[in-house]
Amino acid sequence: MLIFLAELIGTMLLIILGDGVVANVTLNKSGMKGAGSIQITFAWGLAVLLPAFIFGAASGAHFNPALTIALAVDGSISWSVVPMYFAGEFLGAFLGACIVYLLFKAQFDATDDPGTKLGCFSTGPSIPNVGLNLLSEAVGTFILVFAIKGLGQVNAVAGVDKLLVFGIIVSIGMSLGGLTGYAINPARDLGPRIAHAILPIKGKGDSNWGYAWIPVVGPIIGAVVAVLLYGAIPWA
Repeated sequence: MLIFLAELIGTMLLIILGDGVVANVTLNKSGMKGAGSIQITFAWGLAVLLPAFIFGAASGAHFNPALTIALAVDGSISWSVVPMYFAGEFLGAFLGACIVYLLFKAQFDATDDPGTKLGCFSTGPSIPNVGLNLLSEAVGTFILVFAIKGLGQVNAVAGVDKLLVFGIIVSIGMSLGGLTGYAINPARDLGPRIAHAILPIKGKGDSNWGYAWIPVVGPIIGAVVAVLLYGAIPWA
């Protein structure tokens, strides 16, 4: 139960802060409209960092089903707890997106472009290309998970590892974010996309379900390849 609650609340905070910054920067009538991609990228890093500090000891602060699967594959966690992680991660992402909508409802109402509204919930490619979009999500998640595994070799002061994860997220976003929006997390994309489909958002348009499988499958592929390669390297 603690794992479920930690992942639920942690992922909810992640999405409130992450989707929240996108809404804050892109929606009409927002006081920070136009602040740009730099603010979004740093805020997403902080969105991971803050709940990680809170819930790291309780659940390992996954907040990401791809990471959860990868850690089960390499034996770091038991497969028996994976359903609890998944339940918390996907439900937390959905609820977080609903809260963002409630907070920014007036701004959503003042914004005409359906694509801008969808972008506050889920990711999308700058140039649609199934193969390259899938590869982008896989590579980004590979870097994330491989680097997280590598942090285990660093004798860091308690809590410094969370700061390093912040750096990993920001680095991936700065370098690869313009390709697909760097979901690198199935829950981060699918939970809010479901919220977008369900919520009564004025003039929202469709939820781009044709693309929705890519930020789910790509991160899982990248994460599993990362732990398998990491485990195959003779570090010692």
